[in-house]
Amino acid sequence: MKNIKLLSLLLAAVFAAGCAGTGSQSGSQSAGSQKAAASSDAEISSKVKAALAADPELSATKIDATTTDGVVRLKGEIKSMALRKKVESIVRGVSGVKSIDNQLIITG
Repeated sequence: MKNIKLLSLLLAAVFAAGCAGTGSQSGSQSAGSQKAAASSDAEISSKVKAALAADPELSATKIDATTTDGVVRLKGEIKSMALRKKVESIVRGVSGVKSIDNQLIITG
């Protein structure tokens, strides 16, 4: 009878230790993937800004581009609907962009 209680206690301790180890590993993996996503978002934003600056029609405009989870948010002012559409086209061509939240205001 004592052996069964001891065995049950040991099994419960091993099970509890195994569950605790699994939880901490998944937590560190989540933190690691969050850092990777943030880094990837920063890279996407940099690529978007560079692509917009490389276009002669858009290089003088002030367009703010931020990225969260692959969604690029565009803010600023643009002179025409044609340029607004051109900005979207350029941004869609950037690797990693999942969608665009275009908040550009047409001023001209």
